[in-house]
Amino acid sequence: MKMLVTGATGKLGSKVVEKLLQSVPANQLAVSVRNPEKAAGLVSRGVEVRQGDFDQPQSLVTAFAGIDRLLIISADGDNETRIRQHTDAVAAAERAGVKFIAYTSLANATESTNIMAPPHVATEAAIIKTGIPYTFLRNNWYLENEIGGIQGAMAGAPWVTSAGTGKVGWALQQDYAEAAAAVLLGNGHENKVYELSAPLLTQEELVAALSTVLSKEIPVQQVSDETYAEIMKGLGLPDFVIPIVVGIQESIRNGSLAVESNDFEKVLGRPVTPIKEALTQIVKEISQTK
Repeated sequence: MKMLVTGATGKLGSKVVEKLLQSVPANQLAVSVRNPEKAAGLVSRGVEVRQGDFDQPQSLVTAFAGIDRLLIISADGDNETRIRQHTDAVAAAERAGVKFIAYTSLANATESTNIMAPPHVATEAAIIKTGIPYTFLRNNWYLENEIGGIQGAMAGAPWVTSAGTGKVGWALQQDYAEAAAAVLLGNGHENKVYELSAPLLTQEELVAALSTVLSKEIPVQQVSDETYAEIMKGLGLPDFVIPIVVGIQESIRNGSLAVESNDFEKVLGRPVTPIKEALTQIVKEISQTK
């Protein structure tokens, strides 16, 4: 059986690959990357590195040839670009004769009002249409997405948000990666949808946990979307990013990530990393990179 992970040099993809290599021989694993030279370290470990560019569909057909189980990690970019890239990748998987597709989707994707939801809705529909057995890994929210705020808090800044009392199922990328690896390696996951969400927290509850980890009080400033946009602009975020980060705050405020589920434990066979432990890990990593 041959498995392939797309985006294997990315933050999530590299963690999935490392987890898989703990369980299978390197010759059972292939990766698809845009720039193979970035994956030279994997070649030296016996992993087959294939060139696959989401903007060049034919390269994906070649990359996916002979693959039994495929993990498509959602790409970055604007919604229109991602819809095109993802649906092309699904079509390539079908043409290549892939027998199983796992896909990293978004919490409650098909019902979601989240600004990031449209590409996931389109991709899930495209996968179902192929008739290929699938698993949708509906990832809630990476705790790593909050690194900017955590760094600010460590430096003495307040936690600024316009998300109100909206709840989020934050978890470490490592937990999401291990869930993806478990699905690729395991049986009985065909045609399943997993809502991968940790226990839900508001911004205040997340910051309270961070305050405990840092042993200092962190003030939370709830602001309007307009003020949040101005603050983000002042921090140097590019203009095209501002509507996205504001849209995410609005989506959280409207409850788009408030999905309660114990699917993480089902897939991992263990509880998701507790929030204080997860924050401790991130704070340690930030401190080590200073």
